[in-house]
Amino acid sequence: MRILYLDCDTLRPDHLGCYGYLRNTSPNIDRIASEGIRFENVYASDAPCLPSRSALFMGRFGIHTGVVGHGGSAADPYIEGASRGFRQSRETASWMDILREAGFYTVSISPFAERHSAWWFARGFREMYNSGKGGMERADEIAPLALDWIKRHGREDGWFLQVNMWDPHTPYRTPLEYGNPFEGEPIAPWITEDKIREDYASFGPHSAQDVGGYGPNDPLRWPRLPVDIATLEDYRRWIDGYDTGIRYMDDHIGMILEALEEQGVLEETILIVSADHGENQGELGVYGDHQTADQITSRIPLIIRWPGLPGGRVERALHYNLDLPPTLAEMLGARIPALWDGSSFAASLRGEQEVGREALVVSQCAWSCQRSVRWDRWLLIRTYDDGLKGYPPYMLFDVEADPHELHDLAAERPDLVNEGLARLEAWHTEMMARSPRDTDPLWTVMREGGPYHTRGFLERYVQRLRASGRAHHAERLLEKHRQGAWHSPEHP
Repeated sequence: MRILYLDCDTLRPDHLGCYGYLRNTSPNIDRIASEGIRFENVYASDAPCLPSRSALFMGRFGIHTGVVGHGGSAADPYIEGASRGFRQSRETASWMDILREAGFYTVSISPFAERHSAWWFARGFREMYNSGKGGMERADEIAPLALDWIKRHGREDGWFLQVNMWDPHTPYRTPLEYGNPFEGEPIAPWITEDKIREDYASFGPHSAQDVGGYGPNDPLRWPRLPVDIATLEDYRRWIDGYDTGIRYMDDHIGMILEALEEQGVLEETILIVSADHGENQGELGVYGDHQTADQITSRIPLIIRWPGLPGGRVERALHYNLDLPPTLAEMLGARIPALWDGSSFAASLRGEQEVGREALVVSQCAWSCQRSVRWDRWLLIRTYDDGLKGYPPYMLFDVEADPHELHDLAAERPDLVNEGLARLEAWHTEMMARSPRDTDPLWTVMREGGPYHTRGFLERYVQRLRASGRAHHAERLLEKHRQGAWHSPEHP
């Protein structure tokens, strides 16, 4: 048995052909989907990058691992404490530990551990290849490492290979000589001139006028990106950059599949395609980043092609990313640690019955502090710290009818807001009852000054807003944040 895990950073599912996208961004991923099972509603329990992969590889929610942010105390896992032996205990086993117990030779090709100083990520891997650029790699720098490993070891049995690609992540940096495969092609109709005009007049890190983070992009350094997004043509250039990155990555995925075919093992290799989080491209006013606990940042693709199982299927139940490790463990007859929060959906994978969760709670504490509840057709976003974006405390969206979150229904449907809050409170009570600490790490982030990527940026960003004709927004931010409205653990 062999497993290839294609870990595609910042890949939102609705920009893949197999998920219904109007552009041909992903012919090789689409091929895998046509032969496998495509999961429609999988969400990262904790976003973005560091909390997401922490939850996936440790098998536990951020509220249990302690990793919910990108800096400060909440960027490192809780230590095991007095119970730790010469080695960490089997009870805290990682996903890779379990695969090794099951006899797999585990290999990672990824700069992730160095990017986030997440050295715990090495746990359970037999080999690790650090491509060395901290997430700035292109597919032509990652794929050769995978191709070389497959050439040397592909025919061997019992391996798990993670290949981590980063091309969909900003700044979009596909080589210019690759061209633009989407030149002149239509863009998704939900984005309009009116929407862009409204966003351009608004504010927030990675907003239309501040796509570089807290200011404009530098097109001399990143020529695939416009200075900002003031018009629909600017947006077209922006989204062409994202889609081209996906297509460039997909081309190299094709090379890896060809290499497996040349080794004569492709048909008997389990193929998994997923991501750590999605990417807002105008949703909630964020362009080219992953700053919220919303539908777009939290929902991820998951495609599994399992030899011997019927393909071409779509599964629509709700799942977390951390449900994948226990699913593979069950399918492989491996141990499932009692501490894991994931729930196996092996019955769905085998086509016996569709199993999933009634509701999900997803979190974000790196760019804002939010928790959201996803149930039925609804998404309720509870904001604790707005990350300098001006979000209200509660937002409610019908994500089936309004997947791009254009119409906040919180004022119209207080009944659903209350239902979502009740679900959030029940989840929180259950999670804290099983937590190794008596403090929710979300409040650790809040007490340390708020989300890492916006902590200490208020004064600088206020100056930017005033200089760019948005002084009224500057005063609004100052009033809200100087009053400490977002930093009161007594009123969660």
